Amino acid sequence: MSETAPVHGRSKNLVLAAMIFAVAMTFIDQTIVSIAVPEIQTKLGLSATGVQWAVNAYLLALASMFAFGGRLADTLGHRKMVTVGVIVFAGASAMCGATPKGSLAEAWLIAFRALQGVGGALMFPAALAIVVQTYEVRERGKALATFFGISGALTAIGPIMGGFLTQWTWRAIFWVNLPVAAVALVLIVLAKPVTDFRPAKMDYRGLALITGGIVLGVFGFQQAPLWGWSNPAIGLCIAAGLVLLVVFYRVERGTESPLIDMNIFKNRTFLVENMVLGVSMLVFVPLFLFSSEYAQISLGKQAKDAGVFLLYFFIGFAIATQIGGRMLDRIGAKRPVTMGCALAAVGFFLWAQKVTTLDFGKQQWFIVLAGAGMGFMLSPASTDAVNQAGRYSYGEATGITQTIRNYAASLGLAVLGTTLVSRMRVNVANQLVTEEHVPRAAADKAAASLAQMQNSGSGSGSGSGSGSGSTGSGAPDLSQIPHFYKVAFAQSTATIFYAMAGIMAVAAIVAFVGLKRGVAPESVETVDSVEAGEAAV
Repeated sequence: MSETAPVHGRSKNLVLAAMIFAVAMTFIDQTIVSIAVPEIQTKLGLSATGVQWAVNAYLLALASMFAFGGRLADTLGHRKMVTVGVIVFAGASAMCGATPKGSLAEAWLIAFRALQGVGGALMFPAALAIVVQTYEVRERGKALATFFGISGALTAIGPIMGGFLTQWTWRAIFWVNLPVAAVALVLIVLAKPVTDFRPAKMDYRGLALITGGIVLGVFGFQQAPLWGWSNPAIGLCIAAGLVLLVVFYRVERGTESPLIDMNIFKNRTFLVENMVLGVSMLVFVPLFLFSSEYAQISLGKQAKDAGVFLLYFFIGFAIATQIGGRMLDRIGAKRPVTMGCALAAVGFFLWAQKVTTLDFGKQQWFIVLAGAGMGFMLSPASTDAVNQAGRYSYGEATGITQTIRNYAASLGLAVLGTTLVSRMRVNVANQLVTEEHVPRAAADKAAASLAQMQNSGSGSGSGSGSGSGSTGSGAPDLSQIPHFYKVAFAQSTATIFYAMAGIMAVAAIVAFVGLKRGVAPESVETVDSVEAGEAAV
């Protein structure tokens, strides 16, 4: 079945522009909100837990609903669902901006932040599926390179935009989504994207299981840096989430019309690309948090200036995304994905060696190099994974990849955040002993307190799903940070970047060993279309 729209006069570039505007809100929102967290908390009088949930509710709803959103798009129509998603996201953004003061503020903001996440989960799989179906297999690399390149750049613009808008009013960081949504809806009407979809029963049992599994697991990972890994509630949440996901897998295999067809993982390329994306997201999303905190704490930059710091990463990212996409079209995914992971590993390794200099000029080219590596692999890996699905399952495949990416990002934020705090205790104590001549016992006690203060700030930022430029209300005053603390934080950040280099090296090995040479076969869609036609008859 195709969505009822005329094919003649349809511009592929107009369709691409419409989908970029549609998803732009989700990418901007990943980073723009955390910039305003201290201002929102002050103006609305929110508790520390309340403001954390105002940030985290978005990620939880987004991560848990991606698979459902992808399935809905494949069964009800991609254009319909991207339109619904844009309207829901924009409406929720307007309501977030209209949050009243007083006792209702906390519940209001959390609820509509969650609704934003639902809108994003409905919108993104449908939008990506439209782009995939609009372009032939040999053109998708270039098209999706543009899609991910521009979207990725918007993630970097978020902190800069948020810094300026917050100077006017924090409510503007939500209201900025309204004109973007209006442009997206107009472009969708003009472009009239045509896609194939196949009506099917909805698996609500599977939805309940995967939502519970994702929410519990992501919540456990999010809270780990705040509550500490020794807290039994963390282990219980993560374990319960994993159990529900295992049950989901077993139930789906026996369901006639499952939320996720587990047979798709029998496709080696789809499985390996998702492994690569999962490993890479341990690095990509946490990078925004840790680099922004480093820029503010160690380099003394303001939040909006920390956003400019991230632009160097996206210079390399945007350029390499285009090259990687074209390589995918010509020779397949293995080479650009493997090379990109390896390049990112080298970039993070070299960057780690320079962060302790506290000199941005000595780091900038390695930041560009790390960004280029991530851009080189991200678009080809994502595109190649979706290419493995038939034309009636693009939304489902996108939902799977996005769920895996968000789950891995939460794990990366939790584990790397805990590692940062652990290293801070050691490095602050060492700096106090060697530079400030504080006795070891007193230094250890002071270091534990200072490291935990930074940890509470990290927790607020981590919940954004991107880790933007705010260190949260618990972070040290930038104007009063002593030199020993700046050095200690830089040393701790270096450890994180070395870990990121190692993680990306693992991703390179997985891609090199697991991926096959060559481009995606055209027959994937043809066979699926034939089977769908036979099933309909």
